[in-house]
Amino acid sequence: MTEIAGAVTLPARREDIELRTEDGLTLVGELALPADRDPVATLVTLHPLPTHGGFMDSHILRKAAARLPALADLAVLRFNTRGTPSPRGTSEGEFGEGVTERLDVAAAMRFVAERRLPAPWVVGWSFGTELTLKYALDHPIAGAILLSPPLHRTTDAELERWRTATVPLVALIPEHDDFLKPAEAAQRFSVIPRIQLVAVEGGKHLWVGEHQTRRVLDEIVSRVNPSAAPLPTEWEGPLA
Repeated sequence: MTEIAGAVTLPARREDIELRTEDGLTLVGELALPADRDPVATLVTLHPLPTHGGFMDSHILRKAAARLPALADLAVLRFNTRGTPSPRGTSEGEFGEGVTERLDVAAAMRFVAERRLPAPWVVGWSFGTELTLKYALDHPIAGAILLSPPLHRTTDAELERWRTATVPLVALIPEHDDFLKPAEAAQRFSVIPRIQLVAVEGGKHLWVGEHQTRRVLDEIVSRVNPSAAPLPTEWEGPLA
């Protein structure tokens, strides 16, 4: 038995992919699928702020791709938004302050549709939550999950759109977040009565440590594929 922690990577079908935006940019990414069966749902992940080190390999997103195809039958799509570098490569273009990234989100969702990936849930972390709140409702989605939303770039009008949305919206708010703590989050998100706010005791903005990583991944899976939650902490079998 192998403890599922840190950089442990479980079996999956992994493919380096490219997304093409409507303004002609190529974005680099990866699609991870269950090794021997079809996925039951899809995570479209949006990374933290690239000007402060966020990219497709930011640890929660990397661990989601490393674990969830095997443990929860999920497809996980990760990619670098415009101008963002990572070991996978650098996406073309320049950082757009969350504005031109609208086209990056559209390219990802177009890829999901072209590949016929099921039940796409948009999962944004920090800056990625801004893109989620701004643009996810422009596309057919099954739901959205916000990890450490700062609400720096999202306007009141953009929040208001979610008031009448019929898809689930979940926000994980760390107790010790640097930008938006649970009490303030309850106030800021009060315009969306149906939102599920989850205050994570002891949590911090970057979700550092295996305990916080497992909590985040369990919360995601409990919404997207409840039958697979809670996730196991050990793996019996070969690794990737």
